Formats: sequence, C-alpha cells, structure tokens
Amino acid sequence: MTKPEILSETPINTVDLKKEIENIKKRDKELNFRAERTEEYLQHITHLTPQKGKELYEKLEKLAVPRIKDAHIHKIIDTMPDSAEAMKAVLQGYVITVSQENIKKLVGVVAEFSGKKK
Repeated sequence: MTKPEILSETPINTVDLKKEIENIKKRDKELNFRAERTEEYLQHITHLTPQKGKELYEKLEKLAVPRIKDAHIHKIIDTMPDSAEAMKAVLQGYVITVSQENIKKLVGVVAEFSGKKK
C-alpha cells in the first residue's frame, strides 16, 4: 500500500470549500457520499457568497492585527463572531493574545458582512 506524502497545508474557510466542492461537482458530474454530506452541511452554515468571503478576508487581512495569521482569519470567517466576547472565544483556541482594541476592529469588519452593525 502506498503512503501519501503531504507536501503543504493551506487553511481554507467554508466559503472557499463550498466553491471547491461546486467545482468538483462540475468536473466529476456527481459527488461521493462524504462530499455530498459536506455539501449539505455547507448549504446550512455558509451564508456568504465567494465574492463576499474574499472581500471579508481581504478586509480582515488589511487590518494587520499583530499575531493574527491566515488560519485565524479563516476561522473568523467560518464562525462570524458578532461580539467581542464571541471573538475572544474563537481566538482562545489559539495561543495568541489580541488587544481589546483590535478585537473591536475585527468585530466591526465582521459585522459589516453579517448584517449586524456594532
């Protein structure tokens, strides 16, 4: 049996994953069981279009919050925290500290895309 080797890992958010599954569906005409289940799940939890997801990613990246990396931005897009407390809860899963001021900036940008103004 062959042993696959991972060449690189790149974080991806649910918006991009939904787009990739659609591309696979066009290419292969039908999805396997796991991909179908994933597609169903993404239909329920993903509310952003690919364009809005990309725009949100770019705005969060432009904030240049210290210690916030690509994976953190994707997690923020996945969860769309709408308050400072929710943002803190999302970022607690990582070994980083973010100032209250920067948390408010992040929440403000997410609020623009979630429809809730803070």
